[in-house]
Amino acid sequence: MSRRALVTGAGGFIGSHLVELLVRDGVSVRAYVHYNSRNDWGNLELIDPAVRAEVEVVSGDIGDPFSVRRAVQGCDEVFHLAALIGIPYSYVAPQSYVQTNVVGTVNVLEAVRAQDGTRLVHTSTSETYGTARYTPIDEEHPLQGQSPYSASKIGADKMVESYVRSFELAAATLRPFNTYGPRQSLRAVIPTIVAQALSSDVVRLGSLTPVRDLTFVTDTARAFIAVARSDAAIGRTLNAGSGKGIAIGDLAALILELLGSGARIETDAQRVRPEASEVLELVASTQALEEASGWRAEVPLRDGLATTIEFVRAHLARLKPELYTV
Repeated sequence: MSRRALVTGAGGFIGSHLVELLVRDGVSVRAYVHYNSRNDWGNLELIDPAVRAEVEVVSGDIGDPFSVRRAVQGCDEVFHLAALIGIPYSYVAPQSYVQTNVVGTVNVLEAVRAQDGTRLVHTSTSETYGTARYTPIDEEHPLQGQSPYSASKIGADKMVESYVRSFELAAATLRPFNTYGPRQSLRAVIPTIVAQALSSDVVRLGSLTPVRDLTFVTDTARAFIAVARSDAAIGRTLNAGSGKGIAIGDLAALILELLGSGARIETDAQRVRPEASEVLELVASTQALEEASGWRAEVPLRDGLATTIEFVRAHLARLKPELYTV
């Protein structure tokens, strides 16, 4: 008998890839997307139509507990990816991050709690660690709210932890480091670099010195499934990353090399985070996830970047690289 899974945030970058993998794995998928009057399903519009035809799409709002509870009903697994994730916009509208990321997560927790036997995988972020006090960063590293976004995700993570401890909820938290790949918006650095280099002779970025651990999106999606299938993951927070770091400036140079571009790189002041808010280094220790589930990242950076470049090139006309996307 097929298992039924709910993916919240299914129209997002990682969510749409996760939906595809689940369907191809024979799972019956209910995709929860943010309601809008255009019937726009976000990145689900870009997946294989044959795969999309197998998906039950439900529109709602993660901030509405009744909508969430209806979506969770009858599901064996819940993958909670619905969130506001843009760090720059969290400086502009911090309360919206609390409402979506913390209150929305409580709505999911309560909906899962109301059912018997449903397993939850909640999405965290490496940003909850803040600037590394040591690397590679393991799950025991202190949490530091260096932006309203990261603070809201710390709050959401702690709510999940509290439901595991208080109500014995069958939940695990996956903490991906920086994920990249096709369908990612220009609020992220890799498609930003690619799109600007394809359309201009100048690439404008924020700080070039921060170090990030980059994981291709299909590897991250596999990590969600691995955690959901692992009894050893229940009640735990687990990192997913490549275990390798690269500075943003070096990343930009690599992308320009792959493109064969002579574009120059400039620092754009509006893209630079407040000094005390910038996270300087994020490199994952994934030992705990590997031991609990057997997962490890597989896609080499150059291969993943080549695939991402191909996608951005094909969709450049709709990406607005001339604008700063917060």
